[in-house]
Amino acid sequence: MAPIRVLTIAGSPYELGYVHGKTYANAIGELTEERLRLSCDPFWTGGQQASLDEVLAIGRACLRHHEAFAPELMEEMRGMADATGLGVNELVIMNGFTDFVDIIANPAVLGHARAGGVLPNEVSDCTAFVVAPPASATGHGYLGQTWDMHSTATPYVLMLDLHPQDSPALMTFTITGCVGMIGMNEHGVTVGINNLLAAEGRPGVHWVYVVRKMLAQRTVEDALAVLQGAHLSGAHNYLLLGPDATGALRGYNVEHMVTRTHVIPVQSIYAHTNHCLIQEMVNVERPRKSVSQASTLARQDQASHFLGEQAGQITVDTLMALTRYHEGDALSVCAHVQPGYDVESSGACIMSPSTRELWALWGNPCEHAYEAFRVERTQADSVKYAS
Repeated sequence: MAPIRVLTIAGSPYELGYVHGKTYANAIGELTEERLRLSCDPFWTGGQQASLDEVLAIGRACLRHHEAFAPELMEEMRGMADATGLGVNELVIMNGFTDFVDIIANPAVLGHARAGGVLPNEVSDCTAFVVAPPASATGHGYLGQTWDMHSTATPYVLMLDLHPQDSPALMTFTITGCVGMIGMNEHGVTVGINNLLAAEGRPGVHWVYVVRKMLAQRTVEDALAVLQGAHLSGAHNYLLLGPDATGALRGYNVEHMVTRTHVIPVQSIYAHTNHCLIQEMVNVERPRKSVSQASTLARQDQASHFLGEQAGQITVDTLMALTRYHEGDALSVCAHVQPGYDVESSGACIMSPSTRELWALWGNPCEHAYEAFRVERTQADSVKYAS
């Protein structure tokens, strides 16, 4: 497989979106069309059937929340819209797809009850982890994860190397047309995610815009405050690692449903997959179909044991090995498509806030080599960005 694609852009929010859109216009159009179709599909939405007109109307109800939360990112969307010929509403739905289907899955949003108790078949899984400095062999902290999605998403994986004129430089593991999913900025603020299933989805801000705004902060506490202040549309688990106001590295795991959240400081090791671990969050979680539930439980157990057995000796190579982990023919951290379960590890990313190093690949980690990157601000950028 070819190396992971990298797109480097500097400039205003509009310029970031325009160059991104112009470079990958065809791919962004394909992915947007597919995700609009899937937003109407009961397979993705907990049995709820929605028309395209209903999907677009719910999307429009979310736009004001995005404008209020991150006007600079909406300006980025307008640049992308102008470059691709797509609508801003359609692009925002595509970006926030896994949150957006939480909204459709809430019977109150479409105004009718779920018929027959159909369970959702959400095919968006990830295995993520935070390693605090005391648990590593180097004294450096790490945050990383696989990114698992329907197999048709794999070709769209992209590394964005962004140098905004008015905020920190960052690198994000993402897909074409998406403002960011997993990443680290020049200050060492680092964010990862797992998708969760919410029973209480609502018009609000989608997770990718929250991640990008978190990556515009100087400290991990500021990033956490951004998350806690967001009017979210759907549920995700967020993993944070980065410097506090004193420069010390701090880690957090945040199970964030739509209207409630639980923050856990990470002192050593923490692994999380795609089910809630905190009972208060479980109470508002949608159920998963059997194979998806078996997968998230298996991966949680595998990752926790793998890291626990090597606490104090963990290196980047250890974490790369975890993303490639297989347990016989069972569901494993390194996910492959199986009959009736179209999910694979579409890529993986590991980050070191202390050194600003990042390692990433696309496709199944067991089949491909990681590439090394570093988050840096160029001299030209530093003139624009008031540090």
